[in-house]
Amino acid sequence: MTMTPKPTQIIPDTGIYERRESIVRSYARSMPRQFHRAENVWMHDNQGGRYLDFLSGCSTLNYGHNHPILKQALLDYIMADGITHGLDLHTDAKAAFLETFEEVILQPRKLNYRAMFTGPTGTNAVEAAIKLARKITGREMVIAFTNGFHGMTLGALACTGNAAKRGGAGVPLSHVSHEPYDGYHGPDVDTADLLEQRLSDPSSGLDAPAAILVETVQGEGGLNAASPAWLRKIAAIAKRHGALLIVDDIQAGCGRTGGFFSFEDMGFTPDIVTLAKSLSGMGLPFALTLFRAELDQWSPGEHNGTFRGNNHAFVTATAALRHFWSNDSFAADVRRRGALLESRLDKMAREHGLTTRGRGMMRGIDVGSGEIASVITAACFARGLIIETSGPHDEIVKVLAPLIIDDAVLSAGLDILETSVRETLAAAFGVAAE
Repeated sequence: MTMTPKPTQIIPDTGIYERRESIVRSYARSMPRQFHRAENVWMHDNQGGRYLDFLSGCSTLNYGHNHPILKQALLDYIMADGITHGLDLHTDAKAAFLETFEEVILQPRKLNYRAMFTGPTGTNAVEAAIKLARKITGREMVIAFTNGFHGMTLGALACTGNAAKRGGAGVPLSHVSHEPYDGYHGPDVDTADLLEQRLSDPSSGLDAPAAILVETVQGEGGLNAASPAWLRKIAAIAKRHGALLIVDDIQAGCGRTGGFFSFEDMGFTPDIVTLAKSLSGMGLPFALTLFRAELDQWSPGEHNGTFRGNNHAFVTATAALRHFWSNDSFAADVRRRGALLESRLDKMAREHGLTTRGRGMMRGIDVGSGEIASVITAACFARGLIIETSGPHDEIVKVLAPLIIDDAVLSAGLDILETSVRETLAAAFGVAAE
């Protein structure tokens, strides 16, 4: 397998995008190439350039681009005229997914979850989770956390902390209280204790919540990783105060942090879990809301959506579960590779007096400012490495390499990142010293 990116210097004609696509587009601005083919960990532009992908569709392509086993399963299904779209009708593809998910994921983890097929993206799964929690508890308030990100539709956006994203709503985003995440006030302040104090004080002004919504690792908010002890406290607080605990595993799940779910072996079980992104395994839209069986109190059709039956995604998701999750070998390899990533990023950080964030194969380096991070990612792209940023000020350079990446290729990509960080910081230091 080649380990060398080969970027092109030719910027494509973007006239059609300038004329017809909304200026809301973002990723294309920092990666101005026209891509036309991808396989494994590589993307190719239409000028013959080859790029190493450390973005993975923002963790939508945990198994890489066009994995041959998933691709063949989909091709076989299409050639057999399998059902493409079936609303929520029973289909062979849905049955196979549910049976495999039950056998491979739920039963080994002793989880008795019902599966709700929502609209096709993560925000749809979060909307369904919030709506169910409010229905079950009869309460309105949801507790979310600082730097959390949960989606761009209004309910999920209300639970999101980012001011720029919230500002696009155009209406009040209410019925949510944003409480401090683990470590928000520094290592000496236990923010779970602060939440307990607020909920226990009848004069705090905080209404009894329907749900507590949390990411175990904040993907867009800066790769802040909550400790298992803090998460266990939050789970206990939710139970004590009659709220449902929702874990948003849309970015951190499907293996990204080492287990299929990011909360595995942490000593608590969420009431509701949201999944999307890499659930289909191949970048096809597919979102899922899981909840304890006794919470399944919907009326038929009370919450639905036209594209909640993406059978092509069922096919590739089933193939991914069977291939990657039938035993622990894949997860163990992800954990091992995550340790390699941690070691390399820590080394880079120590060289420059910086810090790192994250867990598993969801890690980044805090370079102090969005301006510096932007220069670093641009330098990486010029060398053929696709990588992006995270955090409230975009100050975290974030590595989301495909989980199937070869160690040598991962190392080659990190070499590019290391060079780009060193050169950028040297230039910034030189300017500051003059």
